[in-house]
Amino acid sequence: MPRPVTLFTGQWADLTFDTLCAKAKSFGYDGVEIACWGDHFDVEKALSDDAYVRGRWDILNQHGLKCFAISCHLVGQAVCDRIDERHKSILPDRIWGDGKEDGVRARAAEEIKNTARAAAKMGLKVVPGFTGSPIWHMVYSFPPNPADFYQKGLALFAEMWNPVLDVFQQEGVRFALEVHPTEIAFDVASAAAALEAVGNHPAFGFNYDPSHFGYQGVDYVAFLRKFAARIYHVHMKDVYWSPRPTEAGVFGGPLNFGDARRFWDFRSLGRGSINFEEIIRALNDIGYNGPLSVEWEDGKMDREFGATEAAAFVKKLDFSPSAIAFDAAFEKK
Repeated sequence: MPRPVTLFTGQWADLTFDTLCAKAKSFGYDGVEIACWGDHFDVEKALSDDAYVRGRWDILNQHGLKCFAISCHLVGQAVCDRIDERHKSILPDRIWGDGKEDGVRARAAEEIKNTARAAAKMGLKVVPGFTGSPIWHMVYSFPPNPADFYQKGLALFAEMWNPVLDVFQQEGVRFALEVHPTEIAFDVASAAAALEAVGNHPAFGFNYDPSHFGYQGVDYVAFLRKFAARIYHVHMKDVYWSPRPTEAGVFGGPLNFGDARRFWDFRSLGRGSINFEEIIRALNDIGYNGPLSVEWEDGKMDREFGATEAAAFVKKLDFSPSAIAFDAAFEKK
């Protein structure tokens, strides 16, 4: 059976949850991956009021939608990051507090623990999100890093996240890091290092998103095969990168998304450079049966047109693996 196709609500948080669900159904989606910001999901309310959880499901059921995950990208970023004024714009006031780094990190970590508890109350088994990174700013550095600099960063990541992951394990929920520049894991090698740093914790895995690999030159299909048992959730998102040199390279320079001088930019599904056919085949090979969650971003396209097109694209693309060998019919009986 083809996998359910869901819409990640993060890019639609300007709309109420009810309005977004109505639109997602009209776009052709089977369900939604709910972002823990805007009007869409409030972790505190979910834990303090059973009626709130029932109300989320009432809205979903009213629109004939399923839900497999809630996502904590914004607060998760603050658990391990070096905190500065940028974080104030993405964090709830109760997490930001006075803005002092240790306090922000500690409150963010507690919020992610509560997100695991809220997911369990919703009857969900996975929470995609970000971890932040204390060492991303030093990945490409001069003066050179001390020999143990990267290991110290991994140790801090483990110190902050292992207690969080323990709560996930207790709640029967798994955390799926979206491997992404600015996170502790941003490619195949760093993902392996992050997994090792947390002692291969069973609650820690990955939210696979090929759009963050392709323009870096990372083998995004090999990632699926290497971490087959740790693919807990999948984002379907496309990105274009230029076959020719451009004015701004992989780092993007000071240019905003959508600027034609960029080397790469996110695009609506099927309109970029990602080979989704090979992704579907790899997902079949590793036995992934979870949702295919469309994270729609394309700064030069109407989002309702694009989200509708994306749902149809994924549904047409996806297929179940064969239950038999194609040449079995030639065998003598």
